Amino acid sequence: MLPSYLTMAAILFCLGLYGALVKRNAVVVLLSIELMLNAVNLNLIAFSKYGVIPSLTGQLFSLFAITVAAAEAAVGVAVLIALFRARGTVNVDEYDEMRR
Repeated sequence: MLPSYLTMAAILFCLGLYGALVKRNAVVVLLSIELMLNAVNLNLIAFSKYGVIPSLTGQLFSLFAITVAAAEAAVGVAVLIALFRARGTVNVDEYDEMRR
């Protein structure tokens, strides 16, 4: 049962990595990062349940990771809105200067 969880997490992580590296829209990049964090959470929970010594440690780490991901998403969207107001675009390849 553990290999199926790890395979699913690897597929999710690869999809997120592809989206973060290839896509140009900043919203898609943020969603891809969230997808990678969810793959890590899936690994933590799977190892917590099917590990050598099953315990709640992985689930607690997953809960903290979800909390950090929510805070990261809130800050990321706030920065993205500020950049959109200043530059008028959400394409990450056009954010090559700190000031304009």
